[in-house]
Amino acid sequence: MSALSPTPAQRSRRIATRDLISYTRRTLGLVLASSPGLLAAMAALTLVSAVVPILVAYAGKRIIDAVVAADVQQSVDWVLLELASVTALALALRGNGLARSILGARLGVDINVQILEKAVGLELPFFENAEFYDKLTRARREASSRPVALVADGFQIVQNLLTLGGYAAVLSRFSGWLVLGLLVATVPAALSEMRHSKLGFQLRNWRSPETRRLLYLEYVLANDDHVKEVKLFGIGPHLLDRYRTLSEKFYEEDKRLSVRRATWTQALSLIGTGAFYGAYLLMAAQAARGQLTLGTLTLYIVSLRQGQQAFQSVLSGIGNLYEHNLYMSNLFDYLAIASPVGVAGPTPTLADGVLSQAAAAPDLGSERAARPSRRDERRGLVFEDVGFRYPGKDTFALRGLSLHIQPGDSLAIVGQNGAGKTTLVKLLARLYQPTEGRILLDGVELREWPLATLLQRISVLFQDFNQYQLSVRENIGLGSVAHLDETERIERAAHRGGADAVAAALPLGLEARLGTWFEKGSELSGGQWQKIALARAFMREEADILVLDEPTAALDAEAEHAVFERFRELSEGRTTIVISHRFPTVRMARHIIVLDQGRLVEAGSHAELLALRGIYARMFALQAQGYQ
Repeated sequence: MSALSPTPAQRSRRIATRDLISYTRRTLGLVLASSPGLLAAMAALTLVSAVVPILVAYAGKRIIDAVVAADVQQSVDWVLLELASVTALALALRGNGLARSILGARLGVDINVQILEKAVGLELPFFENAEFYDKLTRARREASSRPVALVADGFQIVQNLLTLGGYAAVLSRFSGWLVLGLLVATVPAALSEMRHSKLGFQLRNWRSPETRRLLYLEYVLANDDHVKEVKLFGIGPHLLDRYRTLSEKFYEEDKRLSVRRATWTQALSLIGTGAFYGAYLLMAAQAARGQLTLGTLTLYIVSLRQGQQAFQSVLSGIGNLYEHNLYMSNLFDYLAIASPVGVAGPTPTLADGVLSQAAAAPDLGSERAARPSRRDERRGLVFEDVGFRYPGKDTFALRGLSLHIQPGDSLAIVGQNGAGKTTLVKLLARLYQPTEGRILLDGVELREWPLATLLQRISVLFQDFNQYQLSVRENIGLGSVAHLDETERIERAAHRGGADAVAAALPLGLEARLGTWFEKGSELSGGQWQKIALARAFMREEADILVLDEPTAALDAEAEHAVFERFRELSEGRTTIVISHRFPTVRMARHIIVLDQGRLVEAGSHAELLALRGIYARMFALQAQGYQ
């Protein structure tokens, strides 16, 4: 999928000075939008932290000179000034740390919300793409820590540059060439840090798929959805071995990089250390010959050491900025993902959807599909020669599908697994756009309908419905978020889906928490969960299109009969579409279609399809034998 490019290797090569400045500017924008007050506080405290050390060094010189001159008053005054300076520096550093901590927490919330907002707005195809998940993993990995670290390191660079300027001015009185030599001596170690930061970034990005695999193995080994099979089939030791092997591989890679980084950086830092002590030797010799006072020697030595450390910190900070921007590029690349042409708009998060049939092949209504120009004309759902191929696949899941469902009609869809039944529902829910042909609702293409308006008209229960680790009230009410606080509506939906009995059997009724992830949660059987999901689908009372994808697969015969009796009552005046393998359910529909390998092969009533002696009749006979 082109929207997911470039690759990590291309991105790391691309990060040059221009990109560093660009990402730094965008990160500052994120921080400024999150908390301008804290950013200003950090800037002010950074300025204080830059100036005070020079004042402390100068006070030290004056103290020593005053002691040598036996000037008690001067000694006391300068000691008190140094004490005040050191106290101010300590307060500035502590305040800066506090501001950074609070800002980091604020950014963590804001950026993770942005990441999830982006996920909510992306279409279904992205969530069926492994490269997207790698991109999401990389964006989330350090998104909350890197921005504030980048800002803090940026301020630290400014602080060290100001401090360095002061120390350089002091040392230039001794030798300008000495200052230049000391600065240059620290460059190799800083370049080594930058080089290994890039290697670390590449290593973590390149193994994103394996990181997700590691997290998946951990999830399977420690999640209630899998624990039964893991124990029953003895899967645990096998998956644990795979987890251990992959973890050890990561450990060895990280260890090699850490050892290599420490070795090279330490070796190259000896150049700077040697330069420092060479300068120290020259200054000590001059002081011994009486060419420098003891106080001046102390000032030079402090300036020499602190200045070199400040310059090292500047180079290290630049290396850190480089590393932070490498990781921030992951976040910005993720946030920049755009929907590819031909894919639907934002995906709804509720368990709702749409389905249609079109004019051409079997016309299941009384007239051929028309194309009215007004949206308020009820012309039903129309498929016009629709074909669909999943992203990255060569074969079509649906092909040449032309159907028409009249308003208020009922349709059942039958077919083997993989025939394209659920794909049809996804297209109608506008989770995907057709690869070929078009789908119309009341004469208007689905893609032209405002999504909110479209979703008000449809309600779907998917076969793989969600089991939310929330209360019964929320599990049902999420079917229509706008009415989540309407108890009467939730109770009606619970009754229609058969979930009222489930809630009544729980200690807290509608307020009972479901699932076992959180304290005092209640686990339900498959059939009970399905009733909850049915009730969620029935929450959308204004919907005139009801779609049920295998709605009673986990229910017993009596519960299934009760559900469809209610469904029959609720479907009066509405378009209903049911996907099911159970023929007692299927034969309740006025019209039935049969899909085979993505194509519509049979259509008619139950009696008409039995008379054809085709796929439907064969499937019906096989199921009927099981009850004989």
